[in-house]
Amino acid sequence: MLLTNARIVTLEDDKSYGMIDAGAIALDGQKIAWVGSAKDIPDTYRTEPVHDLAGRLVTPALIDCHTHVVFGGNRATEFELRLNGASYEEVARAGGGIVSTVKATRAAAEDALLQDALTRVDALIAEGVTLIEVKSGYGLDQDTELKMLRAARQIAQARPIDVRTSYLGAHAVPPEYQDRPDAYIDDVCIPTLRAAHAEGLVDAVDGFCEGIAFDTAQIKRVFDVAVDLDLPVKLHAEQLSNIGGTQLAAQYKALSADHVEYATDADARALAASGTVATVLPGAFYTLRETQAPPIQSFRDHGVPMALATDCNPGSSPLTSPLLTMNMACTLFRMTPLEALLGMTAHAAKALGMSDQGRITTGARADLCVWDADHPAELAYRIGFNPLHKRIFGGAL
Repeated sequence: MLLTNARIVTLEDDKSYGMIDAGAIALDGQKIAWVGSAKDIPDTYRTEPVHDLAGRLVTPALIDCHTHVVFGGNRATEFELRLNGASYEEVARAGGGIVSTVKATRAAAEDALLQDALTRVDALIAEGVTLIEVKSGYGLDQDTELKMLRAARQIAQARPIDVRTSYLGAHAVPPEYQDRPDAYIDDVCIPTLRAAHAEGLVDAVDGFCEGIAFDTAQIKRVFDVAVDLDLPVKLHAEQLSNIGGTQLAAQYKALSADHVEYATDADARALAASGTVATVLPGAFYTLRETQAPPIQSFRDHGVPMALATDCNPGSSPLTSPLLTMNMACTLFRMTPLEALLGMTAHAAKALGMSDQGRITTGARADLCVWDADHPAELAYRIGFNPLHKRIFGGAL
């Protein structure tokens, strides 16, 4: 088909929106065949079915590159505890936090996990998302981790959305291995990774490198297995403190280092050298009422691509709005609207290793959003407002 009468935000590079006024886009199957000014439409495409977009704004579709949408239960009571003065670490050490979600997730049937996840995925789709990453990590035993990954794979069968899965077995130490994190890594985490890979359930391997979770030496053992299995890695790093996770991610040329509130200028240099994306997650920063913001200016200074994601999870970021995420990034972290849009398109695609998505260019996948908006900055500017007119997924309206 041929999309005409559009104001196109190509994001062809990271310096500007790459706006084309009075533009047109030719779609061939699931790919973009041509993009440019309407006056320059090649004759080849002039006979195709035309969709007049009435001057609306067109951007690459949004990508949520860090989510935990598959889980059981909720943690509203912990939200209340934190508001009454308990810290995230205090809640976790008292048996709440991730471990409380583990109990609910272990008890849930696979279909129930899927159905609950779809309610969150529907909210993401409604704001223009066409690709999500989904992590495991709320099972912490082999059966439940595999159950979560199977449910994540089924999301793409139940909804018009692409899914990339990340194995996050190194998310927390389960109660049965309390004070024995190394034994958990050896007995459960690594064998489950091998089983999940053998079943074709894993696209990447993640970990939580933090004082309340796993140190760099423990994560390194998991990453070494990922390398042996030819799987890319990513890492929750420097969210609550700095224990070297960002440097470890850079060492392994990780797809992304995520959270990174306590990353340093030296960490930013390391990410730049390794080509690793810094994924910032304002939802968790907001929910936990943190005060240490990620070093955005250092990332700019060293040319580190910054992705942006909801971090949708039951505890620290119960957020299912990519548009609100963009506003939070601008308001809380002083990112620009252009950086926020790149963060949920081109840089989010890079954080998932998806080189054919996130920009409007010839040969890219035809995942697009059509907005009732005049300028792309409106997407980050408004709060609680969804201007999505149409979502185009794989070339289909």
